[in-house]
Amino acid sequence: MKVILLEDVKTLGKKGDIVKVSDGYARNLLFPKKLGAEATPKNLKDLEMKKKSEEHAAAEVLAGAKKFAEDLAAKQVVIPIKVGSSGRAFGSVSTKEIAEAAKEQLGIEIDKKKMLLDAPLKEIGETKVEIRVHPQVVASLKVILKEA
Repeated sequence: MKVILLEDVKTLGKKGDIVKVSDGYARNLLFPKKLGAEATPKNLKDLEMKKKSEEHAAAEVLAGAKKFAEDLAAKQVVIPIKVGSSGRAFGSVSTKEIAEAAKEQLGIEIDKKKMLLDAPLKEIGETKVEIRVHPQVVASLKVILKEA
């Protein structure tokens, strides 16, 4: 019997896969636990429509992420930092401070965990900070450190 998997089944496959199983396995395990449905023409068509709608939604999310990345690339955040007489900064600026400054200055919520920063910023000047806004899209934000 051919079955469409409604959930991931460890020994059979992933959600949405069409697999061939014995009649007893399907009737006694997959159907009662709502792990699968019989692969009738109606169910196959429903699965195809569902995949198309998920692909369309994913494409819209990707397009939105790309547009957000373009908008973010044109913006900058200025963060004041204390500097000693020798020109060295006291402390550093982490992703938390960058996220707070972006929210305050630009009105944009950025998750500090999505910022790709190797080490905290310690030098006065301009730095590009990369932000992962989508698994396929990385945006860059200009961060300017200036003397307080």
